[in-house]
Amino acid sequence: MKITKQDVIKALEDISLPGAGKSVAESGALQNINIFGTELEIDLVLTTPALHIRKRAESDVKAQLEKEFPKVTKINIHTRVEKQAVESAKAPPIKGKPIPGIQNIIAVASGKGGVGKSTVTANLAVSLAQMGFKVGVLDADIYGPSIPIMFDVANEKPLSVKVGERSKMKPIENYGVKVLSIGFFTAPDQAVIWRGPMAAKALNQMIFDAHWGELDFLLLDLPPGTGDIHLSIMQSLPITGAVVVSTPQQVALADARKGVAMFMQDSIQVPVLGIAENMAYFTPEELPDNKYYIFGREGARNLSKDLAVPFLGEIPIVQSIREAGDLGRPAALQQATPVQKAFESLTRNVVAEVVARNENLPETQAIKITTMAGCSAVNKK
Repeated sequence: MKITKQDVIKALEDISLPGAGKSVAESGALQNINIFGTELEIDLVLTTPALHIRKRAESDVKAQLEKEFPKVTKINIHTRVEKQAVESAKAPPIKGKPIPGIQNIIAVASGKGGVGKSTVTANLAVSLAQMGFKVGVLDADIYGPSIPIMFDVANEKPLSVKVGERSKMKPIENYGVKVLSIGFFTAPDQAVIWRGPMAAKALNQMIFDAHWGELDFLLLDLPPGTGDIHLSIMQSLPITGAVVVSTPQQVALADARKGVAMFMQDSIQVPVLGIAENMAYFTPEELPDNKYYIFGREGARNLSKDLAVPFLGEIPIVQSIREAGDLGRPAALQQATPVQKAFESLTRNVVAEVVARNENLPETQAIKITTMAGCSAVNKK
C-alpha cells in the first residue's frame, strides 16, 4: 500500500505535544512530510526550546508512525524551534518581588561541591546575555566565592552610587553581566569564618543594598548542600525557580536528589526548573565522534525522570571549559564550538521552563523562619 501525506497526518491525529493541548497536526507543528518509498521524513516545528519536550515529541511521533506503518523501513524526524520562542521569557514578571526591576530570580544549586555549579552559572549567565537578556549574578557562595575569577573581575571593587536619597553598591559588569560577590570584599587568601547570621547579613546587603537596575534574570550561585544560607536566601527573596546541577555518578545524584527535595518541600515550594548534568561525557579532541562516560551514563537524566522534573541538558568534560573558567572568559563565549552549543541548548531549556513556570504557576513567596522549642520551622509568609 502506498503511503500518502494525508495518511501520515491522519495517523498522528491523536498524538499531542506536551503542554500544547492539541494534536501534532492541529498545532501546526507537523511540516514538510516527505515520502520516499518505504522511508518517511518529517519536520516538527515547536514553540518551546525545552529539550525534554522535543525528545518526547520525537519519540511519540516515531512510535505512532511505526505502529501505523509497520512496513516503513526508516523514519527521520527533524525538530526545530520557532525563533521567537525565547522572547516571552521577558514576561510576565514575578508579582510582588522585593527588588524593583528584576523580573526573574533563578537559584542555581547543587547537592554537593565539585560538580561545576559555578561554572554552569557563569556560562548560563553569558549565554542569556548573548540572547539579548539583561542578566545579573549574585555569588551567594559566601565561603567559596569563585564567580569573580570566572568573570575576570577578581581585582575589581564595587563603587558606590547615589540612588535617590540612598547610596548603593554598583555591581561590577563584564561580558554584559552584572556581578556581585563577597569575593570583592575579602583578600584572595582570606578565609571567611562567619556564623550563619553574619553570612545572612552580608547576603542581604548584596541583595538589597545594590543597584541592579533592570534585569530579566538574576542568577543566584548558591553554596553546595542544603543549609542556613539557602534558607536565608529563600527567606529574603521570592525565587522564580531553581536549577539543580549534578554530575552523573551516584554519589552526586544522591545529594542532587536532596537538593531537589529541599525546594519541593511543602513549606518552601520553589519550582524546580530542572536538572542539568555537568561532566556528562568526555570527547577527546583527536576523536571528536567518541564519547567516554567517565562518571556514568545519563545519571542526571534518569534522576530527572524519577523525580518528574525536566532534564535541562548535558555539558561534556572539555579542557577548554576549565581553562576558560581559570582565565575569566566563560566557555560559552567561544562562538560556534560544541561547548558553546551545549551551553546555548541548556540556556534555551532554562528559558523555556521559566516561561512555562510564569504562565502556569502562581508567584513564589518568600518564606519565613521561626524557632520553636529549639528547632527551626519553615513557613510561608
